[in-house]
Amino acid sequence: MNWIEVVGWTGSAVLVISLLQTRLLRLRIINLAGSLILLAYNAIIAVWPMVGLNVVLSLINVVYLWRMLRSRHDAHAYTVLEVEPDDRYLAHVLHVHREDIARYNPGFTHAPQGDQSSYLVLQGDETVGVVLVKDAGGGTAQVVLDWVSPGYRDFTPGEFVYRESGLFARRGFERVLSPAGMANPYYGRIGFRPEGDRWVLDVREEAAA
Repeated sequence: MNWIEVVGWTGSAVLVISLLQTRLLRLRIINLAGSLILLAYNAIIAVWPMVGLNVVLSLINVVYLWRMLRSRHDAHAYTVLEVEPDDRYLAHVLHVHREDIARYNPGFTHAPQGDQSSYLVLQGDETVGVVLVKDAGGGTAQVVLDWVSPGYRDFTPGEFVYRESGLFARRGFERVLSPAGMANPYYGRIGFRPEGDRWVLDVREEAAA
């Protein structure tokens, strides 16, 4: 096998790997890499129809990546919907995704209580995240669950719950406390500050107006 064949097989392998990804951003990045490798391979061996195909695939991936990255922190791309703790649709989402939730939140059990605030994060008509918090006393909202669907895990849509500080201020909360020992927390990028093994968000009073 010569080096040109190695390039071709490598590009094919990368494309296959891209299709195994559950995260949309990662899928597009790896698929773009595979398309570019195969574009170069087919150009070297002068298979022009395949060159044209991979040019088109590369452009499609670039456009989708641009759209994803542009809307990554755009509040207009997501909707935060507050629901009752015993909401049936919320219970359905938590049940359908219970295995994935347990993987990242092994101690979580859904036990609706009156002091719980529940938020669904939607992109269009798709539910991409769930944030559950409870009243821990002393003006503190304790995050019980901060879950994102696998496809959107590179986008941290839960941040839009915390951006809307009025959601917490209206309930009299002065700060939001993250779960203890959360793996790979993203809170430092959205205004939280470290406090021991937790992250804390100070709720702005003017957000309640």
